Amino acid sequence: MVDDARLAFELSTVLSKEGIEVCMVPSADRPDEAKFAVPLLESDFDFAKLVPGCPWRLPQKIHLQVIFPISRSSSYSSMPSAPRLKLISTPDLRSLLSVEDVKLPPWSNGMCLAEYLPALEDSLNGLLVDASASIGSRRRFIEALAPIFGRPLEADPIFCRRATVLSISGMFTFLVHFAIPLQFPKQQPVVTLQSSQHCNADGMPITSPPINDYPWSPRWDQAEMVERIYDFLTDECQNFKKFCSDAITQQK
Repeated sequence: MVDDARLAFELSTVLSKEGIEVCMVPSADRPDEAKFAVPLLESDFDFAKLVPGCPWRLPQKIHLQVIFPISRSSSYSSMPSAPRLKLISTPDLRSLLSVEDVKLPPWSNGMCLAEYLPALEDSLNGLLVDASASIGSRRRFIEALAPIFGRPLEADPIFCRRATVLSISGMFTFLVHFAIPLQFPKQQPVVTLQSSQHCNADGMPITSPPINDYPWSPRWDQAEMVERIYDFLTDECQNFKKFCSDAITQQK
């Protein structure tokens, strides 16, 4: 271990945490750094319990990556600079919570890692509860599609992130793809239309640009959300039909 008073102190405050890892990162053009990987939440925290029917076979983990500059000084500054912080999770966990989008609590002047972790873990616990609740909201949205659009042709049964329905307007038949964000209902689904009758020069079905400018409020219940989208698409599908026809004309 290098002779750095701050690193020695920081390590001493978190040694009780199981699974913590530390490595040194040498650099030719800047001060060397120490990189900590600190496991968050309890070691036996079962993420799978947050997801009904969860397919995960391996344990899921969230770590806080903490990067401290190495000063090579035996004295400890009372006002050390804040380390660089980043949340990292196992890949499968991103289907439930995107840790890259989590806003980290501020690191106050004079704070040490042991003081920082409790607030971060409390915040993560709340976000995970919200993420689990969002699955239920997304599932109810998908269920609300059937009475208006008809039974979905495809739907994500676990995380409820995707659904596809078949729609008909006169003689025009098209698919409606719903991409439902993790932050639903705060963020609205992205809708993409796909023609069942028009293909581009490569033989692929013509699709619309992503659509998210339709009426939306997270305060509506799922039935009203779907009804508003249906009403919007009643007119929008005519624009899409013309878009498809124009694309075919340009190919000739």
